[in-house]
Amino acid sequence: MKLLNFQKDGVQHFGVVTKKGIISVTEASAQSKVGMASSMVELMEQGDQGHQNLTAMIELFEQENWEIPVYQEEDIEFLPVVQHPSKILCVGLNYRAHIEEAKHDMPTYPVIFSKSQNALAGHRASIPYVSSVGKYDYEAELVIVIGKPATNVQEEDALSYVFGYTAGNDVSARDLQKRTSQWHLGKSLDGFGPVGPYLVTRDAIDPQDLHIACRVNGEVRQQARTSAMLFSCQHLIHYLSTFMTLQPGDLIFTGTPEGVIMGYPSDQQVWLQPGDIIEVEIEKIGVLRNTLKN
Repeated sequence: MKLLNFQKDGVQHFGVVTKKGIISVTEASAQSKVGMASSMVELMEQGDQGHQNLTAMIELFEQENWEIPVYQEEDIEFLPVVQHPSKILCVGLNYRAHIEEAKHDMPTYPVIFSKSQNALAGHRASIPYVSSVGKYDYEAELVIVIGKPATNVQEEDALSYVFGYTAGNDVSARDLQKRTSQWHLGKSLDGFGPVGPYLVTRDAIDPQDLHIACRVNGEVRQQARTSAMLFSCQHLIHYLSTFMTLQPGDLIFTGTPEGVIMGYPSDQQVWLQPGDIIEVEIEKIGVLRNTLKN
């Protein structure tokens, strides 16, 4: 199941993709005979029952003629698939080839940092370009969306705490990232954490068997499979939940493969510039597209 948050004519909607197109769950629930979640977070809170209700509603809609709007991608403004997460956690150095290009030692434990909420952006949103920052870089990443509170989760049970997965771009200002020993500033500028376009529920995806790619102005810069992760999604959830409670809607960026600009020889590093279009594509999720703009 593919879910999204979007805006149309100034009104925000919680939506779902059907065979006929995108519909607003809020608009569809008026014709449904089952109680429907009014938001992504509410659907998380309803658990399996909420998922079953939404599945039943989609089936009815596809079989019957409901008098509700059907939206196409070009007609709507995409919003972040989760709008107010309590945490945006990120994993660094989680693909072997990326570790080698970054000239780091193999980590014994997952390298964890965070982004601030102001970094969140949706599909097709512009990423503001700050002229005092010179080294803009991309990082294509699979993003885990937590679905229920998780504390001290066993690794074998970890994926049952996942609500779904989305595509993310861990946009990075390398000059700010390396200014001190702390990465946070270089990872948390406005728009530095776009996610989307869709959230795909966990039942539809094996997170360790997905193709992931990044393109800049149509040129392929990154290509890998998530099976190449050093620390799996299961392990990351287990590890993080050992030290903090993960809440519904929390985002975990799982790391990027090789091919970032920072990994190029210094004489070949051409940093992102205003007007550049960055696309992150993940199998079964879709293409997340953003433009760097003044």
